[in-house]
Amino acid sequence: MTVTQIQIRKRFETGPLKAVVSVTFDNQLVVHDIKVVDRAGEPLLVMPNRYSEDKGYKDIVHPVSSDFRGAIEKQIFSYVFD
Repeated sequence: MTVTQIQIRKRFETGPLKAVVSVTFDNQLVVHDIKVVDRAGEPLLVMPNRYSEDKGYKDIVHPVSSDFRGAIEKQIFSYVFD
């Protein structure tokens, strides 16, 4: 699966939230509301999630493997921070 487009939907100058992005995979699937957060000087990717009173926050979309997550992070971080 290849990232074919990254769109910054919102950018923030102050606070830990730096951007909200949408990512398109293979020109077939779009994932909205991926957050880029600065956590103690390190970028962190927060996948779209939903809040449930009994379970707290639960991801509704997430990568299955750490290799795939790393590949997505690398592309998104280079797009947001360059």
